Amino acid sequence: VPAHRYSQLKENWMKIYSPIVEHLKLQTRFNTKSRNVEIRTSEFTEDIGAVQKAADFVKAFVLGFAVEDAVALLRLDDLYIESFEIRDVKRLAGDALSRAIGRIAGQAGRTKFTIENATRTRVVLADTHIHILGSFNNIKVARTAICDLILGSPPGKIFARLRTLSSRIAERF
Repeated sequence: VPAHRYSQLKENWMKIYSPIVEHLKLQTRFNTKSRNVEIRTSEFTEDIGAVQKAADFVKAFVLGFAVEDAVALLRLDDLYIESFEIRDVKRLAGDALSRAIGRIAGQAGRTKFTIENATRTRVVLADTHIHILGSFNNIKVARTAICDLILGSPPGKIFARLRTLSSRIAERF
């Protein structure tokens, strides 16, 4: 557990601990010496993949997702986390990098929330790292929108593209 997430882990421990123990029937503990969350099966564990689900859940929380969003990884099977860096998309440094992060976040987080709501994903901006939680197709749409913002597209153009995509998705259901 990184130092910047240590205090949040301590505050939200019961919210993290409870679903792992009650829902997946695993044993878990937080080793304060090595600062690791340790998970193992018990005699009551029914699903073999439960340990991996629990590990993904804890990893999602450590990456910066809210506990409520990370719990969805335990309950739903087709959710994934994708992580990438801004530098993976385009080599930026200094002010250009700051402006790219600003374009993704938007004024008061508006752009980020629009991407999240239109694509039904959750996005975490952690300095130059970007983490996306959602289904495979939704992650692909969100990643495309974020990459376009990094490459310099104006947010208005991205909003228009997301609006048409979300209306197409709504027609399917």
